[in-house]
Formats: sequence, structure tokens, C-alpha cells
Amino acid sequence: MNKLKAIIIGAGLAGTEAALNLSKNDVKVDLYEMRPEKMTKAHTTDKCAELVCSNSLRGASLSNAVGLLKEELRALNSFVIQSADVNQVPAGGALAVDREKFSIYLDNQVRNNKNINFITKEIETIPEVSDDTPIIIATGPLTSESFSKSIMNLINEKYLSFYDAISPIVTADSINYDYTFRQSRYDKGNGDDYINIPFTKEEYIEFVNDINSAEKLVPHHDVDENLHEFEGCMPIEDMAKRGENALRFGPCKPVGLTDPKTGMKPYAVMQLRKDNLDGSMLSLVGMQTRMTYGEQQRIFKKIKAFENAEFVRLGSVHRNTFMNSPLLLNHYMQLKKKPNIFFAGQITGTEGYVEAIAGGVVASFNAFNFLTNKPLKSFPLETAIGSLINYISSEENAKNFQPMNVNFGLMPDYVELNMEAKKNKVGKLKRREDISMRALKILNEFKEELEFFN
Repeated sequence: MNKLKAIIIGAGLAGTEAALNLSKNDVKVDLYEMRPEKMTKAHTTDKCAELVCSNSLRGASLSNAVGLLKEELRALNSFVIQSADVNQVPAGGALAVDREKFSIYLDNQVRNNKNINFITKEIETIPEVSDDTPIIIATGPLTSESFSKSIMNLINEKYLSFYDAISPIVTADSINYDYTFRQSRYDKGNGDDYINIPFTKEEYIEFVNDINSAEKLVPHHDVDENLHEFEGCMPIEDMAKRGENALRFGPCKPVGLTDPKTGMKPYAVMQLRKDNLDGSMLSLVGMQTRMTYGEQQRIFKKIKAFENAEFVRLGSVHRNTFMNSPLLLNHYMQLKKKPNIFFAGQITGTEGYVEAIAGGVVASFNAFNFLTNKPLKSFPLETAIGSLINYISSEENAKNFQPMNVNFGLMPDYVELNMEAKKNKVGKLKRREDISMRALKILNEFKEELEFFN
């Protein structure tokens, strides 16, 4: 009889990945998810691994760190990355997915898995179990208030928080395509994966002025006005406050694009990307906002391509919550003060979908080692996974800890290797690709004797 058992709280990206990994290794998993019994301010379905913000898992190339992270996860047979690959939509040099099909694909795997007992229930307190039963907490940045209090009582540490925002989505058949052109930056992907709305200088300045004068959403009652915003998902109105050209050098940058009507680079551009496989819905890329719904409609519909646009989702802001993990977790994603408890996903201070998936992989791997009395292992620092987990578990980062996307700068020897290659006149992309190839080689050597990933 199978006696190996684990508990996972939260069926987001990290929790889903962890549950499927453990079940593959003959561990019986009780997987708790509070939706739809209790919804968050950002979720809309009861499906596992729902994507609540963008439908993009960001860059796919080995010349960027998130591209390397995805390739490492593929090497480890990640279930969630497999779903992304199966359900991807065209997105130039990025990996984007049909968000509905992506979640349904994983939801079916979880609910039809003989080793996973899926339980719809809000967990308000950390379960009382024997000290040899691992618990993985993967409740994400939208952890419920009651369970947040339970975690705070356990760790005796205050949470840090920041705002996160999401972009509007429009129906594709409501766009006036006379004012758009299809092209990916530098013709990546199929070359026409993005729909571009070019701005003249006058149109761009009017757009920025409208944003600056727009009425903003009142923060939620449980959100402190002084909380930090995450730079990687900042509302457009907060970017616009930094200066007239802030959006033009951010989500509205025209770099790598040529307007076929003029043969020139536009002054600024807004991009739309498929939000589902058949392209019936389009995301406004980088247009996350906390303007009131009325103001969003007014301002976006002043853009000629959006005059008759049907918005199926307007932008919004919500609170993201995370722990000061460097004080609390070790390199195994294990709580220092209570070894049978592991954390995974954005609640640990990793930012981004792919980073959350990586946390689910590491936590489930070491929860399995804990359960089977095997040595717990940290991933090599030369890898994207290892360097990311090192960032959230090294005490020297505790003082000013903030959420972080994966990046090459987290690798301890990246600067030295990069400078050496630069002296030898190796181009930037080639330098990064070489470092990525080294990381994959080291990762494959690391996992060679680990049955968990095979």
C-alpha cells in the first residue's frame, strides 16, 4: 500500500506543478484550492493554474534568462511548461498561450489523477499533521486574509506587499484594422504575431495627458497607500508620471517596428497580442492600469482603432503579498523553523509565471526527498533555477528584499564571464546564449541520477 503522502495548499501554477510532480512519483497528494468557494479579486474561474494577468510567459530565446528558465523546466519535464507548449499562440519571440485551454489542460490532469485528491475548500489555518508529512504552501500573492494570518502567526514575520495590475482585453472583431499594422519586433516569430497601433507625436502626447488626468481607482481597504509597486508590472498611469517619454521607452516603444504606410518607425506604438488560440480576444500589451473603468473606456476609445472596441475585461489593480523569504526559507524552499513545511510560487518573492513554476518544481523535489528520507538538494547556482532560489533564500538579501524576476545578474559568476567574453569581442546575444548552454549542461548533469525528474 502506498503510504507516501503530502499536502499542497493552492492550485495555481506552483501548486499544480508540485502536485503533478509528486503524483508522478507515487505520492498521494491532498491538493486544496479555495476557488470557486471563495474567489480572489483577480481570478475568474475555478480551474487549476489560471493565468490572471498576461497570457505571456515572456521571452523564449536562450539569450534571455526567462527563456533559459523555461528550457531548464523542459529538461525537468515540467507539466506546466508542457501545457504552455501545447496551447501556445503566436507571440513573436515570446511564449504566449490560450489562457483558457492552458488551464483546462492542467485542470484535467489534476482532477483525473488517481494520486491527487482535489479538495475545494478554503484553508484558514495551517493543517495540523505529523512532523514527517510535508506541506507545500503555494497560495500565491492573493493568499486569503485568514490564511495569511495563519502564516504570519507561524513565521512571526510581517509580510511585505506591492500592487500588481492587469491589462484590458478586447474582442478582435471590434477593432478597426484600418489604423493598425501586423508585425513583430524585428520580425520575430511569424513576423506578424502582433497587431500594432501607431501613434503620431501629437496622438501619443494626448494619450499620456489623458492618462495623467484620469480618475484612478481607490485602493482596496486592505491595501496600504505606501506599499511598493513592482517595476515589472507597473500601471501605465504610474509610468506616465515619470515623464512624457516613459511609456514611449516602455510598453509603447516603437523599436524594431516599421509602419508600412510611412516606411518609417512610428513615434510610439501600442501592441495587441492574441489572448486565445483562435485570436477572438486580444490583450493590450503592457497596458495594465488602475484607472476607473469609465476612464479606461473613455481614453482607450479615443484611439481610432478602438472607437468601437468591445472590452471583455478592463484593467484592474490588486494586492500581491509575499514573505521576507531570505530570513525564513533555506535553499530547499523549506521553512527553517518547521522543516516539514515548504513554500513555493510568488508568495516567496519570485515574480512571474515561469518563476512560480520553478518554485513548484524545487519545493516538490525537496518535499519528496524529505518524505523519503533522502538528502535535500539545492540546484546549481550556475543555472537559472538555482540562482533564482538562491536570491530568495540568502540572508544577505533580507534587508531590502523585493520580488524579482529571473535574470542573468542573479548568477554569481555572470558578470565575470560576461566581461571576459566581451573582451574577446563576443556579441551580447552570443555571450548570453553561451551562458545558457553552460547552465543547461550543468542542470542535465545535476538531474542525471535523480529519479524524481525522469
